[in-house]
Amino acid sequence: MKKVELNNHNYKANKKMKESRDYLEMTFRSIECFSNDGKLDAKELGEILAIAEKDGKIDNNEIRVLRNIISKIKPSEIDSDMKDMLKKVSDKVNA
Repeated sequence: MKKVELNNHNYKANKKMKESRDYLEMTFRSIECFSNDGKLDAKELGEILAIAEKDGKIDNNEIRVLRNIISKIKPSEIDSDMKDMLKKVSDKVNA
């Protein structure tokens, strides 16, 4: 009986410690966006941000991926919508 309780406790501890894999989904989504037309628009960046936020927090892996994605955006691609979205991302990441 104690063995079962110990295993159940370990299962719960492992479940809590399990790392989020949302950053992988974000990466794959960004690849789709960039390969679609060679650039990322504000709506697509918003969708990627939503993936990061779906568990209620933006973790370090998600921040790293967001920064990497944003670094690929060319200055000529930053319109007013993208500027607003970049500000939103910055505010959330640096909060």
